[in-house]
Amino acid sequence: MQHHLAEHHQETILDSINEGVFTVNRNWRITSFNRAAETITRVKRSEAMGRLCSEVFRANICEGTCALKRTFTTGQPTVNATARIVTEDGVQIPIRISTALLKDNRGNVVGGVETFQDLTQVEQLRKELEARYTCEDIVGRSRAMTKLFDVLPKIAESDSTVLIEGESGTGKELFARAVHNLSPRKKRPFLAVNCAALPDTLLESELFGYKAGAFTGATKDKPGRFTLADRGTLFLDEIGDISPAMQVRLLRVLQDKRIEPLGAVKPREVDVRVVAATHRNLSERVKAGKFRSDLYYRICVVQMKLPSLRERRPDVPALVDHMVAKFNRLKGKDIFGVSEEVMERLMHYDYPGNVRELENIIEHAFVLCRNGFLCLQHLPPELFPEGAGRDSGKRADMTLQAMERTMIAEALWRCGGNRKKTAEKLGIDYTTLYRKILRFGIETPPLDGRSQTS
Repeated sequence: MQHHLAEHHQETILDSINEGVFTVNRNWRITSFNRAAETITRVKRSEAMGRLCSEVFRANICEGTCALKRTFTTGQPTVNATARIVTEDGVQIPIRISTALLKDNRGNVVGGVETFQDLTQVEQLRKELEARYTCEDIVGRSRAMTKLFDVLPKIAESDSTVLIEGESGTGKELFARAVHNLSPRKKRPFLAVNCAALPDTLLESELFGYKAGAFTGATKDKPGRFTLADRGTLFLDEIGDISPAMQVRLLRVLQDKRIEPLGAVKPREVDVRVVAATHRNLSERVKAGKFRSDLYYRICVVQMKLPSLRERRPDVPALVDHMVAKFNRLKGKDIFGVSEEVMERLMHYDYPGNVRELENIIEHAFVLCRNGFLCLQHLPPELFPEGAGRDSGKRADMTLQAMERTMIAEALWRCGGNRKKTAEKLGIDYTTLYRKILRFGIETPPLDGRSQTS
């Protein structure tokens, strides 16, 4: 009786700790698993007990430099080692680990204990403070996005000028930062200028700077963005909106690699990689005589076309999960996610504002929702066409076959490509699901989840 009471007290104490804690026996089988460990790993205690710890955690150090294995071998505890665990839906979670041996009353080693902290929030805050982004921070599993991810490192390695085309809200600056952060210039400045936000005179001084006395009020030298970004990257957003006069000036800088600040006696050389972006079709503007062809070919050495959110609908669930986690952190809430009806509504919205609009929708819902799941009543009115009530989430205008195809595709992406889970969620046999994927030609995630269930 006292033994069971002691075990109950131990479990209560472990569950009150914010850090994840688990213990193993000498055979690496999990013997205890606290509530924080459940939260961080997304594995229930009942599912973890008795299993090998490597099966539950799937950490990047399990195969080689396992901290707990090192402690068993050397007898020395491990303090504040870092690793990444992978959840069943493929999400990587950074953690900090400490380990120690467990001994009985006679001093014999009977197992080990590992404590770990979730560093997701710390890592995200660090990235936001440093304003550093890599392709890992651009959320997307669709084929349109994976094709961009494949070429992004190659583009970054070169020093060629890049033109990024895409609708407003598709993340052009995010890709520009990724190009910079994956390039040899990553330790140098990344500066951005919105060319459409400034008139010619201000844009010229912003880009090229001026010398003291160049005009009334110029009491001291002002370095331009080309100077400040020396040996780094300059992002020229909305370059399709600059005037013909500014086009000529910019062309000369890109050709000669030299700038001439207003009032300067001689030009100075600059070493800057230019990444330009526009929501316009520049080739069409060249044909219409609104954009210089020589400047177009100068900036369009490498071209990246970002898909609209309408063209990458399979990414919506992953984007939503990413944004829910982000706003939970920023607003200090604990929203679980979105309801099935909300996800259905989000999957069938056209998003004229693309990813930026989806982010605004989720933030709007966060303002109205106190806890639990984001529901239909929390969504902004633009998601409900005239005549469609907030309680109607059904696909009334779809054929039965189209509805079936959409439901299977959504379930696949929500389950991270895990076909076994998808079949269970849909209530159909695994082989039936496989036949329907082939029959409907459904696009599946790059990882089909089978390695995660083996």
